Amino acid sequence: MHDQTVFELAQQLRDKKISSVECTQHFLDRIEKHNPALNAFITINKEQALAQAKAADELIAQGVEKPLLGVPMAHKDIFCTLGDKTSCGSKMLDNFIAPYESTVSQLIKDAGAIMLGKTNMDEFAMGSSNETSFYGAVKNPWDLERTPGGSSGGSAAAVAAGLAPIATGTDTGGSIRQPAALCGITGFKPTYGRVSRYGMVAFASSFDQAGTLSQDCRDSALLLQIMAGYDKKDSTSSPKPVDDYLSGLNNSIKGLKIGLPKEYLADASAEIQNNVQQAVEVFKKLGAEIIDINLPHTRFAPSTYYILGPAEASSNLARFDGVRYGYRCEQPKNLEDLYRRSRSEGFGDEVKRRILTGTYVLSSGYYDAYFQKAQKVRRLISEEFLKAFEQVDVILTPTTPTTAFKLGAKKDPISLYLEDLYTIATNCAGLPGLSLPNGFIDDLPIGVQLIGQHFKEAQLLQAGHQFQMATDFHKKKAKI
Repeated sequence: MHDQTVFELAQQLRDKKISSVECTQHFLDRIEKHNPALNAFITINKEQALAQAKAADELIAQGVEKPLLGVPMAHKDIFCTLGDKTSCGSKMLDNFIAPYESTVSQLIKDAGAIMLGKTNMDEFAMGSSNETSFYGAVKNPWDLERTPGGSSGGSAAAVAAGLAPIATGTDTGGSIRQPAALCGITGFKPTYGRVSRYGMVAFASSFDQAGTLSQDCRDSALLLQIMAGYDKKDSTSSPKPVDDYLSGLNNSIKGLKIGLPKEYLADASAEIQNNVQQAVEVFKKLGAEIIDINLPHTRFAPSTYYILGPAEASSNLARFDGVRYGYRCEQPKNLEDLYRRSRSEGFGDEVKRRILTGTYVLSSGYYDAYFQKAQKVRRLISEEFLKAFEQVDVILTPTTPTTAFKLGAKKDPISLYLEDLYTIATNCAGLPGLSLPNGFIDDLPIGVQLIGQHFKEAQLLQAGHQFQMATDFHKKKAKI
């Protein structure tokens, strides 16, 4: 059952070949068996999930139809779910019970899905290896000594290991696509503003975007169809009408113009270059036209992101002060001591590092030299993509510079930051990005990335689906 896609499970539930209780119990049993080794879940909602499944079976018996009715899934522990612990992988929120529901989780709940639990993540989504979590590192199901990627590593590992058929994630600089590539699954980040951020705990508000981690593009399209749309509770939510992401998946991509930026391959290893070329050949056979393009400013994307992201984080995380909610130090001497110790004890090292960096670049003496200059470069990156899309429909790049590395192998922050080398520019420009499984290097999964034009999610998913119909990389499963 855990080898089946969400599409297949939903059909079997509608046909009454399986019950939601049976399906949910199957995944809960797998979580109980494998999560101690993987550490993919922070919270497991066993009783709640089974109660929801029983209610779903009653609705199915009554002939009620909803797209995900009775299908189990998991949420990254950055989405507020009413009455549940929402920790963001941090000691700061270890005791926080969400008093409201995020828009994303509400829409998925309304579609009939069963929430199995909340998945582990880098603390406040700050990290590329899922090693900054207060609850310990998540393990990659392909090799338990290696990282699943981050920050959505718990969701990626859960889907790759068959602990959940699909999961939500968030992507600020590659945090859906990078773990998807390292775990051999499909990761999709929509256009900025396509999915509501209401109830999604903020890291960097102008970069953060909710998305999907799934077995294939069809499942991503199904879940995105439910999640996408305007939300009056989110001022950054787009009022642009939502396309039908499912109807065009099986259409040919003959004549599709795919851009291949030389800058993304210039410093890539021979293995990565060969892997991308492998994808190029598949797309050529499908009738796509490959066009060489230039994106010279994208090499500045990591520097730009690691100025602007921490700046926004330093502002967003100021609310965690030990006064209103979250961790509070014991026996504070005065208000200043309360602030200082609560934040020092509640935040991990990476979060502190980014808060300090962000505060520094926003300070009066350095705002013009760093923050303002980074904003200008971000604009250049965005304009460069727009110019490229005058020539091509989508852009093909590697997703990651390496396969999954060993836990603890990258101790200095810069080497970890560069793991998002190929994904960050997409967030700088607010574009949709899709990571597809594209084979293996030394028996470890690797991904290839498709970048699309603003609000052209349907085209991106169509291209990805056609690629997956011509390959079987997405069907390979980790043996745990």
